[in-house]
Amino acid sequence: MVDVNSPGASVNPAEQAGHLDPPPRMGFFTDTSVCIGCKACEVACKEWNLVPESGLDLLGMSYDNTGALTANSWRHVAFIEQPRPVGWQRTPPMVGTPTGPPISPATAEAGAETTVDLGTRPGLPPAPDPAPAGRMADGTQFLGMPGSELPGRGDRDERTDLRWLMMSDVCKHCTHAACLDVCPTGSLFRTEFGTVVVQEDICNGCGYCIPACPYGVIDQRKDDGRAWKCTLCYDRIGAGQTPACAQACPTESIQYGEVDELRERARVRVERLHADGVPEARLYGDDPGDGVGGDGAFFLLLDEPEVYGLPPDPVVTTRDLPRMWRRAGLAALTMAAATVAAFIGRPS
Repeated sequence: MVDVNSPGASVNPAEQAGHLDPPPRMGFFTDTSVCIGCKACEVACKEWNLVPESGLDLLGMSYDNTGALTANSWRHVAFIEQPRPVGWQRTPPMVGTPTGPPISPATAEAGAETTVDLGTRPGLPPAPDPAPAGRMADGTQFLGMPGSELPGRGDRDERTDLRWLMMSDVCKHCTHAACLDVCPTGSLFRTEFGTVVVQEDICNGCGYCIPACPYGVIDQRKDDGRAWKCTLCYDRIGAGQTPACAQACPTESIQYGEVDELRERARVRVERLHADGVPEARLYGDDPGDGVGGDGAFFLLLDEPEVYGLPPDPVVTTRDLPRMWRRAGLAALTMAAATVAAFIGRPS
């Protein structure tokens, strides 16, 4: 158990867990400003980790068919519809360029043959004009779902102030992980990369880790009762590979790498968005001084954390346990001393 108030609370979590000379801490930076809601990360996660399907029913008026992180959804792409105008979310839809590897020669060749205005190759007829649902009142295109009708919108005027926020959520791999504190079997453990993994063959299904998680990430499967969550593809990163979700992301919204380097990259990205007129851009989970000591998986958001279903001020739910155990120990010693004193003072 880690005392979050101790002087060494900010060291590498792998070192805290007892790993000698561990490699750099690895994690995710998810830039929601370039997420297109394609769900490629969800599919890749399920395919690589053999995660069972989690249902195909649409939830209300949303394109979200998973709803939340569960034992069968280790990546969850949230679709958040906001009926308010946002001027920056017009053509061109992507502000700035995400940091990442260069595009392939084949992609560059295709792009060179593609016109910017019509999205067609030379010699082909022009593409049809976007449907009215895809344009603002002044005629500029906005970031919405294409088509003649948007869900729940029957009138064009009602659609002119609509935007989508999309976010691929995942386990945060907390620096101070309460789930580790409460696991009685050692099923949950800290890897040499600083991530938190569940060993399903050791989990006894007690469920203590579920209320301990400040983000509500961990869940039990109904058929066997064991706990499941993202492992940050421990088997892949141990072999020098990129996690499946980041490998599949077409826009580099999910970026994988050393946490310290990702934090610096994220700060640069936020500064760029602010300079380009997106003042609402902010980072979430990147601060080592927050309630959980910073997350191994953090996010760039375009609104308040509550809008995305994230707690604004997460804390380690077991933060008071060290003090409670000390008080309980002191109380036990006091009772023992009183009992001994009573027997000693008893007349023979």
